[in-house]
Amino acid sequence: MSQTMTGQIVSFPRLRDDTMWAVVAQVGRVSRIAELFPSRDAALADRAWREAEVRAHAGFLRGCKQPAPRYSVAPMRRADLPKGWKPLPALGFLRGQFI
Repeated sequence: MSQTMTGQIVSFPRLRDDTMWAVVAQVGRVSRIAELFPSRDAALADRAWREAEVRAHAGFLRGCKQPAPRYSVAPMRRADLPKGWKPLPALGFLRGQFI
């Protein structure tokens, strides 16, 4: 006769969720991860700040003949980050080129 496990609590080890929220900058077909956040709300706030910076510097971008980056928010696993990744500046470029 086999024994059954009724009324017992079975615990499973908790898997670590490494999902982060990325603010992604895109210029043309090139996209870069601008910043990472632990929550979607924080990523949305950063995206709004970056979009405001682009609007505030629109004349500067036109004068430098730099296209304005577009920003989006997407989930991303830390394991999928490119090696050597670093956050982008607000306008998405340094030294005259999109990073």
